[in-house]
Amino acid sequence: MKILGMGNALVDVLAKLDTDEHLSALKLPKGSMQLIDENQREHISKAIGGLQQKMTAGGCASNTLAALAKMGLYAGFIGKVGDDLYGNFYLNDVREIGVKTHIVQKQASSGTAMALISPDGERTFGTYLGISAELSVEDISEEIFRQYNYFYVEGYLVQNYQLIETAMSLAKKLNMKIIIDTASYNIVEENRDFFLKLLEEYVDIVFANEEEARALTGLNPEEAIKVIAGKVEIAVVKTGAKGALAMSNDKLVAVPALVANVVDATAAGDFYAAGFLYGLFHNKGLEQCARIGSLFASNIIEVVGTRLEDQSWQKIRINAEKILSSPVLN
Repeated sequence: MKILGMGNALVDVLAKLDTDEHLSALKLPKGSMQLIDENQREHISKAIGGLQQKMTAGGCASNTLAALAKMGLYAGFIGKVGDDLYGNFYLNDVREIGVKTHIVQKQASSGTAMALISPDGERTFGTYLGISAELSVEDISEEIFRQYNYFYVEGYLVQNYQLIETAMSLAKKLNMKIIIDTASYNIVEENRDFFLKLLEEYVDIVFANEEEARALTGLNPEEAIKVIAGKVEIAVVKTGAKGALAMSNDKLVAVPALVANVVDATAAGDFYAAGFLYGLFHNKGLEQCARIGSLFASNIIEVVGTRLEDQSWQKIRINAEKILSSPVLN
């Protein structure tokens, strides 16, 4: 299987907070993703200047594709970065992991996500999109899409309606499976009708957390997944520490989360999607896919940032293989 992702090419600047009072002072709702301008980015940078920080290549779709590349899958990514410190860091990082890049680089400011990590591991993003927001229909082509058979889109891009519909129409024309992660509850709230249109007309697989599912349907996870699954082939609703629900046709499975020491929830959903898709690419059912999703997520939340050491990946491969070869429980 070959999967192409498209999203905001961002560099995550992660800072561990000693108290959530920082979020109140910065007027950032806990657990949200707020778009900020360059001046606000500088303000946040100064506010967290004395805290422990780490920089990694990030972005929702980028994280998922990087995890799949580490597991040996053919993964490509479409994005846009500036010819600056952040942009060069981003390109070097994802290429080193093994992601095939279809990335435009221009003289401009690269996007960054200021990821503020609460003491309980929850993360809040102040995102300056920079040139990543200028990704346009001119940056995609049938030549790129023909190299892949799955197309993965992050929900953060839905504010660019023309780009999303053009890309999904092209993927559908080429009989690619189309996947979307709804990304953030406030993005869903602001673009609910467009999200529903995409699910009904283009999308085959959707990932959402319980807040995003509620924003989309107005329902709790158990009821929301039924509504969403009625529009797509496979629906997944992540329910945090409780695990996740997955549904296809009339089959619904609930798989608990694996016990983990939560250090940083950044990329937990992105890695869950990668694990689920890894199982799907091996032709496994919902239950096994969900278990591998939980395996991936449980590992990334135990570290700060979006990257795991090679030793961790070796353990993931061993445990994923056990799940792939295990009997279906339900």
